[in-house]
This record gives sequence, structure tokens and C-alpha cells, in this order.
Amino acid sequence: MIARFFRRNPHKAAAARLYDQTVAAARRPGFYGDGGVEDSVDGRFDLIVLHASLVMRRLREGGEAGQGAAQALFDRMFDDMDAALREMGVGDTSVGKKIKKMAEAFYGRASAYDTALKSGSRDALKAALWRNVFAEASEHEAAADRLAAWAEDSGRRLDVQDPAALLAGEAPDFAPAP
Repeated sequence: MIARFFRRNPHKAAAARLYDQTVAAARRPGFYGDGGVEDSVDGRFDLIVLHASLVMRRLREGGEAGQGAAQALFDRMFDDMDAALREMGVGDTSVGKKIKKMAEAFYGRASAYDTALKSGSRDALKAALWRNVFAEASEHEAAADRLAAWAEDSGRRLDVQDPAALLAGEAPDFAPAP
């Protein structure tokens, strides 16, 4: 029984590689500036959430192992968020509350994106992105549409990527930044 608590998570190393690759993809310059996403803590968080939710969506389709890998990716992402908050000087007593709020934001956004992608409605996906990433600012409506098209394209690319390759830590096949 005690050995169970000390057993290594078989997905941890692959999840760390996937997370690093996902963050690198989310930080591509094409999303920011002319891409419309604000280059800020919030803007970067939103793009990491979008990218990670697409990867986790595909991983979950890989059966029990994929679900375990999706959870390991989520855990790695929030370990990194925790470390980033501490590095930014957020006090120990506040970190847990902020992480909880960020996790709730992640689940809400991931659910909205997944529902929109399953429906096949670009308008629904655009609306979710416009609300979450662009705070419904009218000057960013076109950027929300471009980001929705990018997410659909990336979703299609990931849909044909072998979940076993992702489980092994192979780079997710995201579309080029808009």
C-alpha cells in the first residue's frame, strides 16, 4: 500500500515535454501584436489554456492512458503556474486561492472551447474566444475570428495525430500562428 504513494507517474516526463512544447507554441509572436492577443500575463495564460485544452482534448481520446496523460499535463501546467505566481512575489497564503481561480478559469474555457469544437460552429468558438481572450472588445472581433480558425485547424491536425505519439511526448501538431 505504501509503495503506491511512491510510485512514479508514467506520464510525468511526457507531460513535462508536452507542456514545454505547448507553452512554446502559445508564445509564438504571431498571436500577439498584430495577432490581437495582448502580450500580458492574462493574454499568455489564455493562449496557454487554449493550446493545452486542445492537446488534452486529443489525449483524452487515447483511452485510460490518454486520460492519465491529460491529467499529468494539467498537473504540470498548474505546478508551473504555482511557481510563476511565487516568482512574481505572490505570498504563500494567496497562491492557493489564485491557483484555484485559475483552475476554474481553465475548466470553464476548456469546456467552452470543447463544446464549440464538437458542435462544428466557428461562430460558437469565435464567441468563446472573443469573450475569454479579447474581453469582447469590438476592435478584436476579427482577431477572435482568426484565432477561432486557427483553433479549428489545430484541432483537425491534432485529431489525426496519433495519441500514442503524444503520450510519448511528441510535439503537438499545432497550425502555424495566425
